[in-house]
Amino acid sequence: MTEKRYPLKKLVTLEEAVAIREQLRAQGKRVVFANGCFDVLHGGHISYLTDARRQGDCLIVGVNSDVSERALKGPSRPIYDEAARLEILDALRCVDYLILFDDLTVEPLLRALRPDVHAKGTDYTKDTVPERAIAIELGFETYIAGAPKENSSRDVISTVLERFGKNKKQA
Repeated sequence: MTEKRYPLKKLVTLEEAVAIREQLRAQGKRVVFANGCFDVLHGGHISYLTDARRQGDCLIVGVNSDVSERALKGPSRPIYDEAARLEILDALRCVDYLILFDDLTVEPLLRALRPDVHAKGTDYTKDTVPERAIAIELGFETYIAGAPKENSSRDVISTVLERFGKNKKQA
């Protein structure tokens, strides 16, 4: 059976995102950029994105492609393919635009977009974010967004495997 996919309203190309960014800048609006794999969406993701959105007038979210997530997290990932992850994120009110990217780092997107704020999750501090040098170079703010990190997609996957592994009674 073929899975029904719904049209994505918020997915844009990098070029479109840059044009949107420039239009918002001309209006004096503050653009926030957040990024991640967002595989097996959980409460930590929602907290991160909701808090990030509160830091400006528009939230653009960079989403790692299947290729980049696999390279970063290993051959068993992603659990949900990029189309499914984009569809889920597209439904969130706090997300204004989505960009899918193949790079292993978000630096090319940051260089092109030049957001006012780059939001990172609470597993970082302003001094430990991998993008610290580019934030200083380009002059954008780094904001640590969301509730303290208490879960991750890896933790959710581990819990599911523990509870419903192939040798255990299925729910």
